[in-house]
Amino acid sequence: MALIVQKYGGSSVPTTERIRRVAERVVGAHDAGHDVVVVVSAMGDATEELLALAQHVTRGDTTPCPRELDTLLSVGEQVSSTLTAMAIHALGASACSCSGRQAGLITTPAHGGARIVDVRPRLVREALDRGMIPVVTGFQGVCEENDEVTTLGRGGSDTSAVALAAALKADVCEICTDVDGVLTADPTIVPEAKPIGRLSHEAMRELAAGGARVLALSGAEYAERHAVTLRVRSSYDERPGTVVSDEPERPPSYGSAARVVGLAHDPSPPAAGVPGPPAAGLTREDDAGTVSLVGSGFRSHAGVFLLLREALNGIGLPFVPVSVSDTRVAVLCRASRLPDAVRALHRAFVEIPAGSPGAGTRRTGGEGARGAAADGRGDRLRRTVRCRTGAPGPAPPLRRTGTRRTGSAQAMAVVDARRTR
Repeated sequence: MALIVQKYGGSSVPTTERIRRVAERVVGAHDAGHDVVVVVSAMGDATEELLALAQHVTRGDTTPCPRELDTLLSVGEQVSSTLTAMAIHALGASACSCSGRQAGLITTPAHGGARIVDVRPRLVREALDRGMIPVVTGFQGVCEENDEVTTLGRGGSDTSAVALAAALKADVCEICTDVDGVLTADPTIVPEAKPIGRLSHEAMRELAAGGARVLALSGAEYAERHAVTLRVRSSYDERPGTVVSDEPERPPSYGSAARVVGLAHDPSPPAAGVPGPPAAGLTREDDAGTVSLVGSGFRSHAGVFLLLREALNGIGLPFVPVSVSDTRVAVLCRASRLPDAVRALHRAFVEIPAGSPGAGTRRTGGEGARGAAADGRGDRLRRTVRCRTGAPGPAPPLRRTGTRRTGSAQAMAVVDARRTR
């Protein structure tokens, strides 16, 4: 018997029919002898509808009070959690809905972007001991300092589920979504993208940092920090999905083949902005984003940078690296050309047949394709990369993208956060 935490996002519970399907899945795991804790997001577009109400009553002229907005938006998860508990009851199992406060999710006081600082799941444990299925509201908690309801910002439900799994010492935390797991690229851009069978926590964190929306960065970081085993899978079928856990192998040593896990892209500009002076025709005023190649052994294999540059140049795009580490290389790209860049790099690093001239060697299983071996031209290119990223000697560490919001701006940013819960 295992203890399983299952998280269902808004796309998994958009209607009451889908809630019944989720309930059947949950009860099936419970009937198989497992203890199950469920974390749910708001139904479908419920958050956007609540935010629209707030904007309407304030006539769009003022920013809603962050405290009141958090209280309003937390209602969405309360609706889905209680309906899910009712559906479980209707199937003959015992369930109870729990708010973030009742589940013991203690946060900082920052409305619209609070962080979890402690988890005290006493009521959840008691419900499990009584043979019940707790259904917890994602994306919200309570600040102990002022007893106020808070929301967790982008990806909050992922983080809620991972934090509960860590506190409960669950065997696995399942992130149930509308795709078959973590894929080698965004399937809306690359239909040929393949599910990845297994990932290390580090690789999952780097994909999330690069913009992959299947798991929130905060959730990936929490899972890595607390060694929580994750399984990212579809809520619509029984495919196994992607297992994310501590990598049992030793990290690749210098001289071993570079490995490419997959690609991620982010349409927002880097936190530091477009590097200046203007890079390859891009200026700070341009609408630019990043494409990230994620894997391992990049800094010791300059051929990876050579192939990356050639793939981008082949579709008329410049090679403008903005951050380089051993596990991720991010390049700048005009936002309008991001899909083209993702497709080109996926072809070069993931789809190419084994043994093709100048190409990497495809790995079987979940690790993607190997990067090309370093050569003389690659060594010269790597020196160029170091120069462009502004760091002498070894390539600089990864600079994560994203912006920090403070004050009332956090309140209006919640809708963007909630779209990826």
